[in-house]
Amino acid sequence: MAQTKILRIKKEQKRLSKIFVSRSEKEREAIEALIKRAAYMRVTLEDMEADLDENGFVEMFTQSDKLEPYERERPVARLYNTMNKNFQGIMKQLTEFVEKEPVRDAGETDGFDEFVNSRE
Repeated sequence: MAQTKILRIKKEQKRLSKIFVSRSEKEREAIEALIKRAAYMRVTLEDMEADLDENGFVEMFTQSDKLEPYERERPVARLYNTMNKNFQGIMKQLTEFVEKEPVRDAGETDGFDEFVNSRE
């Protein structure tokens, strides 16, 4: 694996880990593997996206010189779709561990109205 890919994966792992810093040690241990998988998949998907943007989702293919070539889905496109679906599943699992913002009562304000009114 190229050094830059390894560094990008580590950077993504660090970014994801920061999101869960307030979780208990036990919870962080439980999601560590998910974070590693998600980081690897995100970087790999980005690389696949670059390839697909450059080379397209389909290619001309023939099984012999005697047959007319036909358009088929590139293998990387199929792999991309499968990995992207799995990545979305992992991210959904991880979001279940994200600390939720408390819901505000209808009477509570976030300070925006006061800010706008003070500028008049």
